[in-house]
Amino acid sequence: MISNSTVSQDEDRIQKRVNKILETRLETDKDTLDALGELSTFFTENTLQNRRNLRSQIERRSVGINENFLKAFREVKVSLDAVCDELDEMSKSVQTMKTKLESSKALTHDLITQTNTLQESQQRLEVQQQIAEAFLGRFQLSVPEHQLLYGTTKDAPIVAEFFDILDRVQAIHADCRVLMQCGYQTAALDIMEEMTLHQEGALERLYRWTQNHCRSLENNEVGPLVVQAMVRLQDRPVLFKYVIDEYAIARRAVLVRQFIEALTEGSKPIEMHAHDSKRYIGDMFAWLHQAIPTEKENLTMLLKKCDKNDITDQMQTALAYIADGVCHPLKVRVDTILNSEKDTIVLFALSNLLRFYQQIIKQVVKGGSLEQCLVDLQKSSEEIYLNSLSSQVRSVLQRPASVAIGLEPPQRDLVPPASVGRLLNMLKEILSVATMVDERQTDITKIVSCVIDPLLQSVQESASHLPTIDMAVYLLNCLYHMQTTLTVYEYMDERVERLQAQSEAQIDTLTSEQASSLVANLNLGPIYTILQNNQTKIETNLLKIFMNKMNGFLEMPDILLLPQIQLLMSSAHRNAVQKRSFSVIVAIYKQIYERVFDPENGFEHPEAILPRSPEQVAQILTV
Repeated sequence: MISNSTVSQDEDRIQKRVNKILETRLETDKDTLDALGELSTFFTENTLQNRRNLRSQIERRSVGINENFLKAFREVKVSLDAVCDELDEMSKSVQTMKTKLESSKALTHDLITQTNTLQESQQRLEVQQQIAEAFLGRFQLSVPEHQLLYGTTKDAPIVAEFFDILDRVQAIHADCRVLMQCGYQTAALDIMEEMTLHQEGALERLYRWTQNHCRSLENNEVGPLVVQAMVRLQDRPVLFKYVIDEYAIARRAVLVRQFIEALTEGSKPIEMHAHDSKRYIGDMFAWLHQAIPTEKENLTMLLKKCDKNDITDQMQTALAYIADGVCHPLKVRVDTILNSEKDTIVLFALSNLLRFYQQIIKQVVKGGSLEQCLVDLQKSSEEIYLNSLSSQVRSVLQRPASVAIGLEPPQRDLVPPASVGRLLNMLKEILSVATMVDERQTDITKIVSCVIDPLLQSVQESASHLPTIDMAVYLLNCLYHMQTTLTVYEYMDERVERLQAQSEAQIDTLTSEQASSLVANLNLGPIYTILQNNQTKIETNLLKIFMNKMNGFLEMPDILLLPQIQLLMSSAHRNAVQKRSFSVIVAIYKQIYERVFDPENGFEHPEAILPRSPEQVAQILTV
């Protein structure tokens, strides 16, 4: 009999299973779903019979699956057995081949050894070949380089690569010294000799090409290759000089042709203004002032990469030779203008124009025929304008009825003649131009000497026929006119001082004449003789006569002045003559006063005889 506890335990187990089944969520159990899905393929109808046969069906199905697996595995085994058989056959073949190989290796050991030896020899030869090729590549020129260096044809042009190859030749030559230090003297000497020949041949070709190029520099277009060529040729002074000479000859011809074309051709040739001397010469020199610096710039461009310390003299010589070509056409035209021009002022302006351009062009071109040509032209122009000025002065000073030089006779008013005024006006006109030019001191001095010296000589000659007083007044007036003209100009201090000295001499002459006249008019002659002879006694009667005239003179001092004094043009001259002559009278009066007032001379009441002191007299006469 089953106990209640047992029944209770069974129920509990059943209950747990039922609960477990109830708690199971089939939608999330993949294995259960797969099993149910497989079951649905053969369990199609839920009947009692089918449920009873379900187990047997599942078992039969499991047996069928195992049989299928066994069948498939049997096929795999058969295939695997076939592979094993093939592997066995392959192993046998390998073994056979190994046996044959070992047999062949034994037979070919000597051949392999010989082959290895040959391979090692080949490797050494390859290394030696590489070394030889590198040596030849470093110390020899390739065929293309040789062709570029010497040219494929006689007239082949120089290209930029030529200079690279020439640099390479020089580098090889320099590296041979290192090669000699390494013990390869024979090879190094042979290579150096070969490179020397290459270098000389290349420079000879470069010289011919550069020379031909310089001959054809019509537009003076200096290319970079020519500039580079001049740098290389500088190491060969003779070839370098020949090229510079060829360039100078070509450019000289071009410059002369261009100058002639500028003179005669074009829409406005320079010679179209040949009638205007200053413009004509100015245009010619302006063209040269523009063309010659251009030639210098182009020559500098040609030699810009050369060592300037070594070629400065050659550049100056070449530039001078180029510029010298214009000397002849320039000199002919300038001489023609200078010899045909008659206006002195124009000639002076042309001389200064020549001096100006001479200084400017001299800064560009030193030495050569052009510099000397400009110096000669400037000197010639100076001589011509001075000769023209002298001729004008002579024509003005020429007497109408005589060939001798001299002014017309002075007029009664003793003023300078009209010819003096004409000459001084002409001098002013020339000096107005001279003060605006460089080196004007020399010009002004020469011009003034050219006019004033003959004028002074002529004035003195015409005055020599006059009485002393008239001559002095006339000379003073002429000197004053010259002096006032020259005072306003610079560098005339010495000349004005000389004129002033001459004026002072004439003033002294007039002073002496005026003083003598005053002494005579004041009856001072006898009294002055007594004073000169140191006689102590002066007659009272002479003193009275003197004082009577002296009082009238003091009231009107001008009344006793010489009439010619009033003809002096300069008030300073008049005042000087008057003051100096009055000073003479005051000095004599002072001596008389001292004699009269000296008690030892025995004059009674001297204040009655001479009521005025010398100071009072001097004050009245404003001395």
